[in-house]
Amino acid sequence: MDGVLVIDKPKGPTSHDVVQKVKNLIGASKVGHLGTLDPGATGVLPLVIDGATKFASTLAGVDKIYEFTLNLGRVTETDDDEGKVISQSSVPKDSLEKLKATIPSFIGKIKQIPPTVSAVKVAGRRAYKAAREGWQVRLDERPIEIKSLDILSGSGSSFKMRLKCKSGTYVRALCRDIGAAIGCGGHASNIRRLQSGNYVIAMAISLEDLEANPTMLGDKIIAVNIK
Repeated sequence: MDGVLVIDKPKGPTSHDVVQKVKNLIGASKVGHLGTLDPGATGVLPLVIDGATKFASTLAGVDKIYEFTLNLGRVTETDDDEGKVISQSSVPKDSLEKLKATIPSFIGKIKQIPPTVSAVKVAGRRAYKAAREGWQVRLDERPIEIKSLDILSGSGSSFKMRLKCKSGTYVRALCRDIGAAIGCGGHASNIRRLQSGNYVIAMAISLEDLEANPTMLGDKIIAVNIK
């Protein structure tokens, strides 16, 4: 059963939860993933099965494509709509024009501070665990690369966006920083990954469909060809 299985991750479970569920469903000895998705995010989560796990570092693609909603005017503890609102500000009437003017400064190789509630390690612990235990978490800037960032629709305080970036980019942090640059704060919602490396949403199967019809697995496993 060696190969890659692309799961359309639902909102709620962690990437590790999905790995464990698929491992139990298909009876594989080894399952891993090729890039974490936040619990609140959905979409492409490529899993390496059995013998393919040894090639995980080679198979993991660096380019990701996301669609998401940028919400202006509110800053949250988690930089998305799952967290407590910690500040609110008026959204400029010309928010669309300000957003268009701000986007170019986020294109290319830039620095980004990951969200406090994230899997980044600080002092040997995951940042989200340390934050929940009351630690004052301070994360360092990290280099990221954004290849494109487009406004698909929206007005006022809510805009649907499409992002192409390299691994290591946090959509939540991007929305936080764009909101700060505009001057009213912001957070992300409806984060959906459409592509991770060579794996796209059209290749994906939902956990519900896999559970209801395990025979679909044979058609969905992508053979690994490592040279």
